[in-house]
Order: sequence, then structure tokens, then C-alpha cells
Amino acid sequence: MSQKTPLTASSIIGAWLDSEVGGPLVRGLLAASGAGEETLAPLRGLPLLQLIALSQGQMPQSVVDDLVRAANGGVIPEEAAPTGWVEKTTPGRFSGKTVIVTGAASGIGRATAARIAREGGRVVAVDISADKLTEFAASLEGHIEAEIVTVAGDITTQESVDAIVAAAGDRIDALANVAGINDDFSPLHETTDAMWDRVLAVNVTGAFRLTRAVLPAMIAAGAGSIVNIASEAGLRGSASGNAYTTSKHAVIGMTKSAAFMYGPNGVRVNAVAPGGVATGIPFPPHVSEAGQARLQPFQASIPTLATAEQLAASITFLLSDDGVNLNGVVLSSDGGWSVQ
Repeated sequence: MSQKTPLTASSIIGAWLDSEVGGPLVRGLLAASGAGEETLAPLRGLPLLQLIALSQGQMPQSVVDDLVRAANGGVIPEEAAPTGWVEKTTPGRFSGKTVIVTGAASGIGRATAARIAREGGRVVAVDISADKLTEFAASLEGHIEAEIVTVAGDITTQESVDAIVAAAGDRIDALANVAGINDDFSPLHETTDAMWDRVLAVNVTGAFRLTRAVLPAMIAAGAGSIVNIASEAGLRGSASGNAYTTSKHAVIGMTKSAAFMYGPNGVRVNAVAPGGVATGIPFPPHVSEAGQARLQPFQASIPTLATAEQLAASITFLLSDDGVNLNGVVLSSDGGWSVQ
């Protein structure tokens, strides 16, 4: 990178690593944490700022600020135009539509809900965390004209499902089943009943119950769009542990069955299968050593990590009328991982 182009928090990690000034700074940070440059290979196309989310609270904003100052003679320069991919919304794409988004307080769900709202949709934002939902809604105040309705609840319970549908009202145009949890990478013989039950409950049963609840309104309207979040783990056996892999294969099966059954009613049902995503979703505190050791060589082949906003672009495409004529599709939004 030319020295005339300042390195900032929005500069992609690849630009930092390739810079005569920024490269040694980033490598020094990695060395201090016991990591090597190869750990950043899938992240080269992401902005440096994304490391904060990925660190799950281990890297504060001040660390990134210090790197930027060190690369720019002790000052933080004004941000130039972002490099790499930049989200471009489509104004009015969801105008007049009511869209339910689960997992809306963080990660992919938050990015999806925010994009729908910025594109004119009335969003029913669902999450288990009431505090995070409040913060999410507040972050959009003054920036959108559409309504944000928040519903705090557990999608695995019928009580919460009923509350979500009631909050949406008589018209439900679309549903994004984004809420999900990781497993502990355990192979089948190590998978506990508790891990199995919780992962399947959130990733499959919750999506099933909410989809079942919204379908009558969509069938009555003769139109509707549902997008389920599957995973690379729904396409192969080498991406995660037993419970999570099973759950995401089930999501794909549910997607295809519903697409076949309700296509004649004007309801489209599709799935997005993310690969690596830079959302910093936490894993359980005790990850299986055997599972992690078996999976690690295959996870090392992930070509790149996507941001939550990049996944939201795929989800909102299928969710919107731009996805016309697409039904039963499993869209691999994984940077090409699934073709390896």
C-alpha cells in the first residue's frame, strides 16, 4: 500500500499486512498473543475493525486505535472511503411489508433486521435478550421511517411464538429464521443429551414452530417469503460438531419440504448456508478436544470470512421480491468454501 494512503480501522486486514508500516505492527500484535500471520488468512478482505467482534471481548477498541496511531505518526487520520465490499441498500424494497427476524439483536440477525428497516420494511425484531433488542431499536431511531417492533422471548416456547405472531398482526409478508446456537464440536459419542436437546430446540424446533405459525397468514394472502439459516455444516460433515451438523441438515430438509408443499400457495421458502462469518458468536465454555482436533484441518481451508452485513445481503435478496422464481434454493453464501 502506498504510504500516501493512511491505514485506518476501516482499511482491510490484507492492506495492513502488505504495508511496510502496518505489517510489522499487526504481526507484533499476533506474536504477543501467541498467534501467527496464517490465522488472518481468511480475514484479509475484512476491515481491521472487525477483529473487535471476532475477539469476543478480548480485544478492546483501544487496541485498534493504538495500531492506527502507530501506523500514522501518533495520530488517527480521517477515514478515507472504505476499501473492499460496501453495503448498498435498495430504498423501498420492503416498503409496506411486515418482516419477522429472529436473532435480531446481534450478528447476522441484527444486520438483516437493520437492512430491512433501512429498506422500508416494518420489522418484528425477535431475540432472547430484551436489553440488546432495546439497544438495537435505539440505534435505528432517527435513521429510518419504518416501525421496529421488538419481542423478547425464547422461540423454542409456544408462548413466545404466539407473542411474535400477535406482534406482527394480521399481515406477515416474510420471515427470516436467523436465531441459532453453536454446539461444542463434540463427535456423536461425546454429545450430551443437554447439548443435543438445546441445539436442536433452537436451530430446528424454534424455526419449525414459528414457520408453522406464520404460514396461515401467508397462505391466506397467496404470497410470502421465508428464509431459513442453514450452514456449511448442513452441506458437509466436516464443518462442526454432531448436534450442530444434524440441526443444519434438518433445516435444509425442512426448507425443501416446505418449498414443495407451499409453492403452489405463492409462498417461497429458501435457505442461506453461511460459511465462516465474522460475528464472534460464542461457543460453549468447554469445546470437545477430540472434535476440535478432527475438524481443525478442514476448517483451515475456509477461503474467507464474511461479515454479518454480507450475509444479510444474501438473506434479504432471497427474502425480497428480487428472489422471485426462487423456491427451495439453498444458497451457499460461503466465499466458495462449498466448492472445495
